[in-house]
Order: sequence, then C-alpha cells, then structure tokens
Amino acid sequence: MENTSTVTLLAGGSLILGLIAAGLFFYFMLSQRRKRSKKESAPVEQPAANATLEPAPKAPPAAKDEPKTSFKQHSLFVVFDNPSPDTTQQLTDWLRQVEAKYDPLTKVYHVPGKQPSNPVTIANAFLPGEMPDLFRDSNHEVKGISLLVKPPLHKRRNQQMIVFVDLAKQAAEIFQGQLLDADRNPATDNTYQRIIG
Repeated sequence: MENTSTVTLLAGGSLILGLIAAGLFFYFMLSQRRKRSKKESAPVEQPAANATLEPAPKAPPAAKDEPKTSFKQHSLFVVFDNPSPDTTQQLTDWLRQVEAKYDPLTKVYHVPGKQPSNPVTIANAFLPGEMPDLFRDSNHEVKGISLLVKPPLHKRRNQQMIVFVDLAKQAAEIFQGQLLDADRNPATDNTYQRIIG
C-alpha cells in the first residue's frame, strides 16, 4: 500500500514539474517573439518619420563614407611583366613563405594573416581565376595573381587589410609586376588608404 502511494505521489510530482517546465518554455518563447517583432517594427516606423525631417544634411556624409563600407570584397591584381617557369617557382616559394594553404575545392590559396577567420585569398588574375596546386606540380605558367579579402565589420579590426596590402606590394616587388586595383588601374596610395581605412 505504501509503495503504491509513493509511486503515485512521485508520478504526480513529475507531472506537475513537467507542466511547469513546459509553461516556462512557452512563456520564454513568446517573450522572445514579442521582442523580435518590436525590434523589426520599430526601425521601420522611426526612419520614415525622421527621413522627412532631415534628409539633406545627412546625405553628403553618408556618400563620403559609402565607398569605404560598400565593398563586399577588396581586390588587387599583380600582373607579372615576364611570366616564366622561374616566376612560377618564385610564386610557389613565396606562397610557402606566407603560409598559404591550397583549397582543392575552390582552386585558390588562402593566407591566414592576422585573422584566419577572414583569410586573404590568392587566385589566378586571369579567367577562370583558378590556380593549380603549385605545391604538388609547379609545371604551370601563371601570368598574374589576384588577392581578395572581405573588409572587416569594424574599423578597429583592419589588421587583415594591412596584411592584404603588404602582401600585394610584396608580390609586385618580387615578381616585378604591375599592381592594379579592382578596376585594373595602377594602384596608388589612395587605393591602399581606402582599403586600410
């Protein structure tokens, strides 16, 4: 008799605790949904009211800052002046020196630099942009390389942009090539400043 009442008491207690836990779960889920819906609806209403009050004064500063933040990816190109098997061997040695890792899926190299989560990508400067695995077979002729990197979300994290520019300058010097910007114009100090920020 006592065992049956103890089992019943434990089962009832478990049921009550389970219902309380389920209630708390639903309460927190609903409160998070309310917070999300308030966040989504609030920014939509406020800018519409403010936009009619002050559109002109704020537009010019945004236009000046826009080139710095609108880039999805920075790119620089190094076109070799005299491509040859020796240049390809130099490229292979340089890739090892900068600790580049070959990605066989995308057929490009990644240099970890200061932020391995956002590596500098080194690809072929000419279409289709794929690089051969020079660590395994350096019997290819590469005529130029492109260096690509995503800009940081925060300006204080621009160490990788400094690495990116340094790598491009280093490659242009080693391979005696032309350093070009994204539009294939010669890169200048303004180009580097825009990238570094």
